[in-house]
This record gives sequence, C-alpha cells and structure tokens, in this order.
Amino acid sequence: MLWNKVLRASARCGVRLQSSGAAAASVKTSTDHSAANGFSFEFTDQQREFQQLARKFAREEIVPQAADYDKSGEYPMPIIKKAWELGLMNSHIADDYGGMGLSIFDNCLITEELAYGCTGVQTAIEANSLGQMPVIIAGNEEQKKKYLGRMTEEPLMCAYCVTEPGAGSDVAGVKTRAVKKGDEYVVNGQKMWITNGGKANWYFLLARTDPDPKCPTNKAFTGFILDADTPGVQPGRKEMNMGQRCSDTRGITFEDVRIPKENVLIGEGAGFKIAMGAFDKTRPPVAAGATGLAQRALDEATAYALERKTFGRAIAEHQAVAFILAEMAMKVELARMAYQRSAWEVDRGRRNTYYASIAKAFAGDIANQVASDAVQIFGGNGFNSDYPVEKLMRDAKIYQIYEGTAQIQRMIISREHLAKAKK
Repeated sequence: MLWNKVLRASARCGVRLQSSGAAAASVKTSTDHSAANGFSFEFTDQQREFQQLARKFAREEIVPQAADYDKSGEYPMPIIKKAWELGLMNSHIADDYGGMGLSIFDNCLITEELAYGCTGVQTAIEANSLGQMPVIIAGNEEQKKKYLGRMTEEPLMCAYCVTEPGAGSDVAGVKTRAVKKGDEYVVNGQKMWITNGGKANWYFLLARTDPDPKCPTNKAFTGFILDADTPGVQPGRKEMNMGQRCSDTRGITFEDVRIPKENVLIGEGAGFKIAMGAFDKTRPPVAAGATGLAQRALDEATAYALERKTFGRAIAEHQAVAFILAEMAMKVELARMAYQRSAWEVDRGRRNTYYASIAKAFAGDIANQVASDAVQIFGGNGFNSDYPVEKLMRDAKIYQIYEGTAQIQRMIISREHLAKAKK
C-alpha cells in the first residue's frame, strides 16, 4: 500500500522512481506523441519502464504459481495485492481520484505482460477495468470520488454486472428489473458469468427500468453502481470453467435490492449506451491479453523446438516445425499491432469501435490458433498437464467468447465497414 501511495503521489509530480531490486517504473505517462511527428512505433521511456516492470512481475510472481492456481481454482489475491502495490492495476483511474491516469495504450502494454504470466490472473485484474469504466466515462464527481477513490486506497475488486442466463450477446434481452420507489430503485433479477462476482466490493449493474417491451433499447435500461454488501445481493457458487480457473466467475441473484437514486449513472434510460460505450475502451486491453497468451505460447513452443531432437537434430530445424513457428510469429505480431492501433485511436479521442472489434476478434482467434499450434509442436507432451501449453490452450478459448463473441465482433465490423461504404 505504501508503494502504491508513493506511485500515485509521484505521478502527480512527474517524478521517476525505481522500485528496490525491480525494474524501473515511471509514474508519469507520456503517450502524447505530437501529430507533427507522424506515425511511430517507438515507445516512450516511461512506457518501456512500465512494460519492463510488468514483464518482471509476470515472470517472477505469476508464472511460478500459475499452474497451482489453475489446479486449485483458488482466487489469486496474494498476487493481486502485489500487483496493486506496484501500481499495475487501476492505473487508468485519474489522479484526481488517487490513480495515475494512464492511457489505454499504456494499460494495454501492462496487460499483455500480465497475461503472459497467466490469463486467469490477468482477467481478474482486467475485470476491475471493465467494472470501473462505466463510472469513469459516465459517473459524476461524487460517484467517482466514492467508488474509484476507494480502489486506489486498498486492493479492492469490482465487477461489470450485465450478462444474464438468457442474455449474453443479446444485451437487449436483459430481464433484471429496477422499479423506482421514492428515492430508491428496487431491483430483482439474476446475472450470470460475472467475473469477480464473488470478490467485488461493488458492481456496475444494468437493469431494465422501462417495462414496455417496445421501448427502444437505448432508453429501456439504466446503469447503477451497487455496493456488493447491499441486502438482497446473493452471489452464487464459483464456476469451475475450462480455463482461466483462478478467475472468480459466478451468477448473482438480486432479491428486492434497494439502490439509492444517487447511484444512477447519468440518468434513467442511459444504461445501454454506457454499458456499450465501455467496450470501446476495454476491448483493446482484452485483445492485449489474448496477445500476451499467444506470445507465451510462441515462446514455449520455440524453446521446446530448439531443445527437442528427432532424427539427430532439433525439431526447429525441420521445415515442417519451422514453418509452424513462422506462422505463429506472424500472427502474434499482427495481433499486437491491432490492439495497439485500437488503443491509440481511443487515446486520441476518436471513436474506435471499428478498430476495437477488429483487435478483439483477431487477437482472440490468434490466441486460440497459436496455443493449438504450440500443443502440436509439443506433441504428446503438449497434451499433458505437466507441460504449460495445454493450460494455454484451455485459457485461450474464452477470448472468443467474453466481452463480445467472435461472431458479435464480426457483426460490428461489418456494420461499421458498410456504413463507411455507403457514405
């Protein structure tokens, strides 16, 4: 906690710090490349330092424990606390509320490195960003100070509470109801697949406030901030998923939950726009996480191919394997460029829906393809849990599902593409 406070204070002053025995960490972002400088692939010194800090943390703190957390399904709170102390989470929160106000691009660099270590850990951390983003983009000053401020004072988690048993990709199908009674809203309903659902201190909650089924989607729903300890909030059992098993995923039931009107974001009927608007800022980091997994799979496969010998030489020297590695490398590099472009766009205040969906869809597909190729290079060993790539293959699948399926991304991309063509 002390180190985190020093980071935040230094960020406001522009001081550069060195963590004892660890990689240097700059605490002032510098992503504002002048347009006059043109297109550039160079990172700033600060970006490189954050990247190196996250890389060191992932390899020293996450990688050695990832397999154990995967087997036990235990929530990785000790790792999360260390990441919080180093300023590797919640760093997008503005310094007005105790954060460092890093850009989406900067956060993507950190996310890729954390995902390299374990995407279960990274998803738990990234779920904070998704839960916080509606408050960041739509909260008033009081809401931001109360709910974002507490995240920088202690290592707390939050969650994005939208998906339901019958409403995943079809957000318009959300049935959880919020009925206004005096100065409160009474909520009843059920959510499903909520990351950090059982660990969150508070939720962003989307509920229907207009009961008319003909009401337009952009007016039918309202976004709320809900304290997790509110009476009537009932988290379900932790789901044991195929991959990313240390991430906490649960259903949540709401029975006569009372939310004060002060916790409405913007106003009644604005919820759908807020919920969807958050994705433009959170899909680039999701794509970065998928890229981190793909890079890990490539590195593991490359190291194994240089060590494993058949017919008197390393299998990397066989063209069949070398070409698989070449394809993997191409895909990883292109996925990285895609998420960086989408992050770059949103950091410049541009609508990045098109690029965010391309990055998310492409990187999610690449993570699955590259992880599968890594298992192939490992051969029989790749199918065994004593080796790391079978976990990578299981972990990769969710990137084609959460925060908008691969098919939903293609719907968005085609819609955006055709809209441009018709102009």
